[in-house]
Amino acid sequence: MRIGVLLWPSEPWDEISANFRRAEEYGFAHAWVFDHVAWRDIRPWYDAFAVLAGAAAVTSRIGLGTMVTTPRLRHPVNAAKSAMTLDMMSGGRFTLGVGAAAGTSDSGILGSEPATPRERADRFEEWVEMADLLLRQGTTTYTGRFWSTENAGIGGRDPRLPFAIAATGPRGMRLAARFAQTWITQDVGGFSDVRRQCERLSEIVAETRPAGEPPRRLIAAGAGPAERPLASVEAFKDYAGRYGELGITDVVLHWPRPDGPYQADPRVLEEVAALGDPA
Repeated sequence: MRIGVLLWPSEPWDEISANFRRAEEYGFAHAWVFDHVAWRDIRPWYDAFAVLAGAAAVTSRIGLGTMVTTPRLRHPVNAAKSAMTLDMMSGGRFTLGVGAAAGTSDSGILGSEPATPRERADRFEEWVEMADLLLRQGTTTYTGRFWSTENAGIGGRDPRLPFAIAATGPRGMRLAARFAQTWITQDVGGFSDVRRQCERLSEIVAETRPAGEPPRRLIAAGAGPAERPLASVEAFKDYAGRYGELGITDVVLHWPRPDGPYQADPRVLEEVAALGDPA
């Protein structure tokens, strides 16, 4: 199992960069940043792509990714351009993590109109299809209901840089099965909910790409009140064992904060990192 960490883009750069270096030194396989305009009551909140560009410059091995960028925040052309740049700067270590943006506050901050679940899913599907083309082709023209571009010369590569797609429902899972190297979920609903999702994903992958390699399964750990994987090293081992039985391949932990729901002992985080596969 690979173990990763979610880092906070809210401290002075000296501290952010030091934490990325620590994450690599500890042996984490990958490090992620939330992509929001703002998140909860944490201020300031710096731009995820800019922070990851800095992280690419101060690390050499650890994977880097957004968890997750959304259609609500970025046009697919802008996101693809930033992703392509990070792919170059990191020497191929960047993963574009994307999601449909259910339940975030960014729409209010940006003045966006509320969208129905159906509209949100439709926008997201077009967004992923267009981003895939932009990052694979030299020049892309795309006309959809929500997104369009003409002769966009992003300059893609083959194979395309990896996508990680967050999805909890069948439609999003089908999108992950079609386009993603990694499927993202979280444990907000507890173990039984994740088990249900994993069972459904297995069915969809078998239908959608029976001959291809299935996407990895990544869980953002400790997002719900029922799980505290950083309470101790033994608590993490129990967590990883239970979720590993569901086929989870990657566990991502939140970098400990001094207070609030992600409060934890940094020494436990360091010990846990050594338990994973750094590759």
